This record gives sequence, C-alpha cells and structure tokens, in this order.
Amino acid sequence: MEHRDLLAMGSGTLRANKMRSALSMLGIAIGVASVVLLTSIGEGTRLYILGEFSQFGTNVLMVNPGKAETSGIPGALSGSTRKLTLDDAVAVGRLPHVDAIVPLTMALARVETLGKGRSVAIYGVTPSLPDVWKFEIGQGEFLDNTDVRRSSPVAVLGPKVKRELFGDENALGKMVRIADTRLRVIGIMAPKGQTLGFDLDDAVYIPVALAMRMFNMEELTEIDVTFAHGGLVDMVEEEVRELLTDRHRGHEDFTITTQAAMLDVFGKVINGITLAVSFIAGISLLVGAVGIFTMMWISVGERVSEIGLMMAVGATREQIQRIFLTEAILLTTTGGAIGAVAGVALALGLRVVLPSLPVEVPIDFLFIAIAMSVVVGLASGVAPARRAAGLEPVEALHTD
Repeated sequence: MEHRDLLAMGSGTLRANKMRSALSMLGIAIGVASVVLLTSIGEGTRLYILGEFSQFGTNVLMVNPGKAETSGIPGALSGSTRKLTLDDAVAVGRLPHVDAIVPLTMALARVETLGKGRSVAIYGVTPSLPDVWKFEIGQGEFLDNTDVRRSSPVAVLGPKVKRELFGDENALGKMVRIADTRLRVIGIMAPKGQTLGFDLDDAVYIPVALAMRMFNMEELTEIDVTFAHGGLVDMVEEEVRELLTDRHRGHEDFTITTQAAMLDVFGKVINGITLAVSFIAGISLLVGAVGIFTMMWISVGERVSEIGLMMAVGATREQIQRIFLTEAILLTTTGGAIGAVAGVALALGLRVVLPSLPVEVPIDFLFIAIAMSVVVGLASGVAPARRAAGLEPVEALHTD
C-alpha cells in the first residue's frame, strides 16, 4: 500500500465524519495558535530589548555606586561605601583601553521660561555624551567643557522640551531657569524617542559639575565607559575594577555592568516567561491529543467489520496500523496548520491594533509547531492503531 493510498483513505474517513474531525482538530489548532502567539510576543520583546540596548552601541559598560549582591539594594545601609566621584570618572577615562567616559547624574526638576514651565529629567553629563550614547545634535551645539569639573551655565534641550517651552520660535541663546539657576540654551537634540520607558526627548542636558552643585549631589549616578570594540569588554572591565578598587581602599563597593550581561539577564527572564506561558498553552495540545485519542478509539470500535474485511482481502496487520496512524497524523497536522495560520494572523492583528506591543513571528517556530502536531498525532494514534491491528479477521467480520 503506497503513501498516496494511505492519504486518500485517511482523508476520505475524515471527510465522512466532518463534525467529529473538526472538533478533534479544534484542540490542536487552539494549542498551536496559542503557542505561536505567545512565542511571537516573547520573540518581539527580546528583539525590542536588543534593539534598545544596541542603539547605544555594543561597546559600552556602566559603573554604578554600591555593590550588587544576591539580595539587597546596592549601596543601601552601607555607611562605609565610598561614592563614585568626578575624580573616579577622570581616572577611569585615563585607562589605556578606554575611549571615552560619561560621568552621569540625574534629577527631576522644573524648567521655566517666559511664564511656561514643565518638570523634566535633568541629566548632568559631559561633552562626550553624543558619541557614547549615539545621539545627534539637531540645532546649535552640545556642551563643550573639556574639563569635567567646570560648570558653564548652559543647557541643551530635548526636542520635546523645546517644543513645549518655545513652540516654533528659535530657542538658541534664550534663557531657562532650573532650580533657581539661569542657563543659556546652546543646543537642541535631534529626536531620539523613548528607550526602556525613558523619554530622552523630554529631557535637559547640562554640565555634570553644574548639576551636582545645583542639586547638592556628592556622588555620580553612573559612569558610562566606551572602548574600541566588543572584544575588549573583559579587559576593560578588569581594568576599571582594579582601578576603582584601588581608589576605594581595596573595597569593591561599585557594580560594573556590561551590555552582554544585561542582555543575558533579560534573555533568561524572557525565555523563562515564554517557556512558562508556552507550557500553559501546550495544555491545549494535550487536551487536543486526548480528543484525537478518544475519536480514534471510538472509530476503531465503529469500524471493526471494515477492518475484518480489509484483513480478509489480504491487508496485513502492519498496513491496518499504518491506516489508523495516518488518520491520526492527518487530524493533528491539519489542526496544527490551521492553528499556525491563526496564530500568525493573531500576531499580525495585535501588531496593527497595539503598535506599541513588540510582536515578531519566529518563522522557524512555525515549522516546529507543525512538527509538534505530527508528534502529537503519532502519540495519540498509536494505541488505537494497535487495537485495530490486533483484531482477529473472523471475529471482526462476525460483528457486522
């Protein structure tokens, strides 16, 4: 018996019991569609996070005050923790494999001018920020202090802040007030958009030394470090660790985070969540498999005389088993294909309805889903097929 004969017989049986076949395939279709949809959201989230970090370059590491342990908050309740200072940042910038640094402070404050005002994030940074963060200047210029300890009273506005405060007017050379300090606007950043929940267009950038003085800060929030290429990350990380540990009297009271480490953590979290929800969605596949098993078992009982007749005219037990296995595989594969199409349609629909939700359909997973359907068909059809193949021809014919 050739494969096409098996397919013809199997498909004919399914068409003869359309309602039963449709209900049996429904569980498989729902399970596959759920898995495809959830993995599409997980893959979209992974690519979104990768893109968010990659836009700052791949050769960046961050140094934060306080040591991140397995529990607790870095630097919390640790009176002996030494703060990250501008001098620390300058020392890091002198390391042989370091290209540039950005000592960073951040605060929330109200920016006012001409009777208008709004509360925004104020970033204290240095002139190297555009190169390190991959930012572009839309108008004017960025900070130009070569000495990080200097604090000229100037500010660079994000495009959203400029639009809200000045409208279509030219903001360059105008004065704004932040924390009772008057600053001259020297530049407008090019639009950057939101990154991990932070609206970088709704921000103001000022010299880091000025920010520390304005907001009475004694330490830096972070030191961003760039180097030539990703292959130097381990070397630069070790150099920074040794330098700061020595400057902090032998205490490693700071945390160094590389982009690779952050992406690895996010990847593990997302994979864990995706695996968990996919497992839950896979319960639908199990329910579908039970439905296929039940239908095939009942079908064998209803077709005993037919099986006996096929054996009487020469069909072997192996051929009988293959017939029923083919029917089970056709049921699950068809249901899996319908579910895969439905999952892709739902994912694309979500992308249209909720454009802010990252959704990316993993094409290779569609083939895995179909393969899973075939496996489910084999697993759920083995017992009924063996039951059919184990019937005695004479007894089967007597049941008619």
